[in-house]
Amino acid sequence: MVWRLPPLAAVLLVAAVVAPISSAVRPVSDAHRSAAVELFAASSDGSLGDLETTYEAVSTFKILGVQKDKSLDGKACKLATNTLSSASSSAKDLFHGARIGGVLGCGIDAGVYDDVASRLKAVIKDTNSLLEFYYSVGGLLSIKEQGHNVVLSDADNTFHAIKALSQSDGRWRYDTNSAESSTFAAGIALEALAGVISLSDAEIDPSMIGVVKNDIVKLFGTIKSYDDGTFYFDEKHIDGSEYKGPITTSASVVRGVTSFADVISGKLNIPGEKILGLAKFFLGIGLPGSSKDCFNQIESLSLLEKNRVFVPLILSLPSKVLSLTSKDQLKVEVTTVFGSAAPPLRVNLVQVLGSDSKVITIDNKELQFDPENNVHYLDIAPLKIDVGKYSLVFEISLQDPEHETVYTTGGRNTETVVVTGLIKVDKAEIGIAENDAGTVESVEKLDLLKDTEISLSANHLQKLRLSFQLATPLGRTFKPHQVFLKLKHESKVEHIFVVPGSARQFKIVLDFLGLLEKFYYLSGRYDLELSVGDASMENSFLRALGHLELDLPEAPEKAPRPPAQAVDPLAKFRPQKEISHIFRSPEKRPPKEVSLAFTGVTLLPFIGFLIGLLRLGVNMKNFPSLPGPAAFASLFHVGIGAVLLLYVLFWVKLDLFTTLKYLGFLSVFLVFVGHSALSYLSSTSAKQKTA
Repeated sequence: MVWRLPPLAAVLLVAAVVAPISSAVRPVSDAHRSAAVELFAASSDGSLGDLETTYEAVSTFKILGVQKDKSLDGKACKLATNTLSSASSSAKDLFHGARIGGVLGCGIDAGVYDDVASRLKAVIKDTNSLLEFYYSVGGLLSIKEQGHNVVLSDADNTFHAIKALSQSDGRWRYDTNSAESSTFAAGIALEALAGVISLSDAEIDPSMIGVVKNDIVKLFGTIKSYDDGTFYFDEKHIDGSEYKGPITTSASVVRGVTSFADVISGKLNIPGEKILGLAKFFLGIGLPGSSKDCFNQIESLSLLEKNRVFVPLILSLPSKVLSLTSKDQLKVEVTTVFGSAAPPLRVNLVQVLGSDSKVITIDNKELQFDPENNVHYLDIAPLKIDVGKYSLVFEISLQDPEHETVYTTGGRNTETVVVTGLIKVDKAEIGIAENDAGTVESVEKLDLLKDTEISLSANHLQKLRLSFQLATPLGRTFKPHQVFLKLKHESKVEHIFVVPGSARQFKIVLDFLGLLEKFYYLSGRYDLELSVGDASMENSFLRALGHLELDLPEAPEKAPRPPAQAVDPLAKFRPQKEISHIFRSPEKRPPKEVSLAFTGVTLLPFIGFLIGLLRLGVNMKNFPSLPGPAAFASLFHVGIGAVLLLYVLFWVKLDLFTTLKYLGFLSVFLVFVGHSALSYLSSTSAKQKTA
């Protein structure tokens, strides 16, 4: 009998092989939109949280084009209006409030914005804190972007004050008292400087802008990278309380650099592969786990989508599993980080590497372009690649030379794919061999692709042999990840053996003499089961081969015992076996005539009692005539009758203890009424004698 691998086992098998390629870099998709809606879910009162979280939510929704309930926008605008109107709001609160108004177009009164602008300018004059500069300049810039006339008259001095906090390595300090510099602070400093340039009514000193450009080059000299071309920023030697993490730190630098590049003339001297590496870093996050990471990811990607440094073009594969059986085509997409179409370009497959980094082919093959689906494709049959895991090296070249100053492709891009196919299984044999000579006593051929049922028998002096061959569609040796032979005893004890492979043959020999303790000396029937599986093997199987009757010697006293079988915790809730009660056979009874005669004998005392009453001359002459004594006398006789009836019930139905209980109640009753009746008779008799 044949089964495909169970769903869970198949998933685990594929995951084990494809794990290194599962974190595929793909453009922003609907999955990110769904994740944003879930992460920025409204609270029980219908709000999106505090000012900062509310801004991050509405900004993320706007970038992704997520349509939310208008009531949420109304509450966000109300929160922003109240914050901007409050005289006690800090520069940070005014900054977030103004940005919420800008994103949602809340229509806040111009007088409110004029007051906010005056307060933020006052903060700029009196502070030496980088964060205060950032919030104040950012708030003023947000008000200006909403159509209000905002000018920073002392922009040159503000620019110098912020620049004074920079360090020689391109990072920034938070204030003049800070001993440590920060990469995150460098990002917000560059964003603040860009805001100062935008708010200035005069040109900023070009030499100072040139110095900042050089600082940015130094800052990118501290960037970190992975082997796959991913770049990111992280803090170095900073207090734990100020540590932001790679996502937040990289997002800060992206905001600062792109903002600064937008307000200056000329280009920043930043290598295109580093901009592409930052895009890969944010896309490689996949679906973020927190609202803060989600905002940083989406906003950073939106800034990289349209910036004046380089627009990164992402190469991605819609499917990283290709089937030789289905003759799948290799398909490649080249888009921006949000999936927009790339400019005209060529995609060439320049190299194919095996899982051991061995070069399979170096033929330079250009992929065909399908403009309707915006996909580059290539037939994999001419590549002569077999099943397995491969690294494909692509090279992207822009057709228009002018686009090379706008877009970055990163040169060569490497993607990992898994090629699957049907594996040939043949020359399968199973048999029993003698232990000493090795001669085969019985051999049966197997067709592992069809149903088979074999029956074997062996003793402890014999061996079980199983062998078969596996070959790829191109006739090459194939070594799957899982090849197991399982023997399951009728007592549910299981033994699993790995089937080793050499050259093209897989062969296992079980010497029962050496496996006596492993088999716990258990004789009887063993079910045989073979499983062969691999992520590249489309016809992975789990097959029951048949059974083996094994005759083993008796276990010695100190031999290991079979392990206790696991008890299913749900077994006690399942239907139980019906219990068949066996009652004791009834004892032999006497004939019917004897039983009737004995019953008659038991009535003799009663008959004697009646005869005695007649002989004594029982009569009603002395029965009381007065109502009270007559009642007691009647109850007394009724009580005696009840006692007689109780005796009858004892013989027919009641047990001894129940009878005694009722008799106790009747005895008390008889004593009471009998004493009253006899007292009356005694007094009457005494009166008659006196008379």
